[in-house]
Amino acid sequence: MAASRGKLLEFMMLVGQLKRVPRTGWVLRGVQNVESVADHMYRMAIMAFLLDGEGGLNRDKCIKIALVHDMAESIVGDIAPADGISKEEKHRREKEAMLHLSGMVGGEVGKELYSLWEEYEMESTAEAKAVKDLDKFDMVLQAFEYETLQNRPGQLQDFFNSTRGKFNYPSVQSWVEDLNRLRDNDDADNPLTRIVNPSTKRDPSSSSSDAQDKTSSR
Repeated sequence: MAASRGKLLEFMMLVGQLKRVPRTGWVLRGVQNVESVADHMYRMAIMAFLLDGEGGLNRDKCIKIALVHDMAESIVGDIAPADGISKEEKHRREKEAMLHLSGMVGGEVGKELYSLWEEYEMESTAEAKAVKDLDKFDMVLQAFEYETLQNRPGQLQDFFNSTRGKFNYPSVQSWVEDLNRLRDNDDADNPLTRIVNPSTKRDPSSSSSDAQDKTSSR
């Protein structure tokens, strides 16, 4: 049975809490202006969009899993190892939260939300395993961004250490290699500098004009 309109609105508001739940790992490391769980999930979904489908991977399913994988944190918060809560208890709390959330939606969509979350937790499919890779990659990419933006080079090395050798999907492995190469080369042209500093941003229209000029000059 599908949920009532009122329940759906309440569900949307509850999921909106993810915008206000900070990622605990960064808070514990003294990072300023930390990302929210929603920030993390959104970029993971975009990353899933970029997967190449190698090995018959269902990219659309990966996007859905990325959007659902941390949804329980809208209720239980971002539980970190430093909280002293066992993996079993963490899973129990998150399962209870997901049963509540999926129940609010009801119907086939509610069942799908819970099924996708459980699939991720159990790593029972190739898609779930690929999204686990994305979860780790978004973490190290975010660590690199904090090191750059907050002038703390190398200070978040432990996040890189914890994921070394643990990436399995070929596309993600190549992204990790590119990130490590950029991080190890202090003299490299860091695209993040252009992105966050308006004075160094490129004008898309000028790039387009340059391309047209090159074409017309042939």
